[in-house]
Amino acid sequence: MDQNETLLLLPGLLCDARLWRDQTEAFSASRRVVVASLTGHDSIGAMAEAALAGLHGPLAVAGLSMGGYVALEVARRAPGQVKRLALFDTSARPDTPEQTERRRGLLALSQSGQFRGVTPRLLPMLVHPSRLDGPLAAEVMAMAERVGRDAFLRQQTAIMGRVDSRPDLPAIRAKTLVAVGEDDLLTPPHLAEEMAAAIPGAHLVRFAGSGHLPSMEVPEAVNAAMAEWLAD
Repeated sequence: MDQNETLLLLPGLLCDARLWRDQTEAFSASRRVVVASLTGHDSIGAMAEAALAGLHGPLAVAGLSMGGYVALEVARRAPGQVKRLALFDTSARPDTPEQTERRRGLLALSQSGQFRGVTPRLLPMLVHPSRLDGPLAAEVMAMAERVGRDAFLRQQTAIMGRVDSRPDLPAIRAKTLVAVGEDDLLTPPHLAEEMAAAIPGAHLVRFAGSGHLPSMEVPEAVNAAMAEWLAD
């Protein structure tokens, strides 16, 4: 393990550092851990530049969902710096027309003053059904409130404008972990399988009993997968 290696954690849509709380606690003793804020920009490229700013030396980059889109962009921009890449519950594909239309509907809802109605609509797609009425669901809702409407609008704009990353996957030389919740409805396991098959040497992990947010839903399993990924 390179003691100078920084673990850069990239949150998803409507997520903040709480998304990676358990991973930050698990790995901070052995390396520098940075959780990027991805709330201030409306393009994936600008998010990647902001996440990289001020970081020197080797990087282990982990992104979940939207954070995965940013992680792929970071790897494109700094291939020599990114030594490890972890892609959680994400996709290398651009939006389908149907996905874009759904996002535009959520944007319209938020712009009409109904931002607080967005997360309840999204929640069944974010966490495993067994957690919809529990404390984790309340934490997800609180996290979305902290991120807020304006950041949500910027993030959705960025997501809709992202590029197709599939042509770039075979060129990735970083040690790569691709991971997904078995019951992820937003980015189903077949999308993780597609990425893992295209990235040379990638290791695929599926988390039983998890939806779209395994770092919060099954943190012990995520920590175990990341510990293996971070080991030399």
